[in-house]
Amino acid sequence: MGKRVLLIEDEPNIIEAISFILSRDGFTVHTHEDGETAMDKLRAQPPDMVILDVMLPGRSGYDILRDLRAAPESAELPVMMLTARGQAKDRELAARLGATLFLTKPFSNTEVRDHVRRLIGA
Repeated sequence: MGKRVLLIEDEPNIIEAISFILSRDGFTVHTHEDGETAMDKLRAQPPDMVILDVMLPGRSGYDILRDLRAAPESAELPVMMLTARGQAKDRELAARLGATLFLTKPFSNTEVRDHVRRLIGA
């Protein structure tokens, strides 16, 4: 079984594109669309990496990242943040909260795949 990536994203087109490109590359991709229950999903099936949208229903990706970094079992988990808002203040907040990588939308599928390969190996 390939390394597991949890994609927490609420846009169907992005879910489909990232799931397709990573699955084709040998990764097992699980998806979740709700910020409110994202931590439950993470605890139930701990992934090797998280791809996390900033703007989610229920809770923001920043709130989820804060929780991830506060929990010993996920403090070192690679987290790639995705957002349509790529301003300096957004990047700074993500870095301060412990994001491993920050990508702005739109992004290329190849770019996402290459970053995942680099962060968790393939």
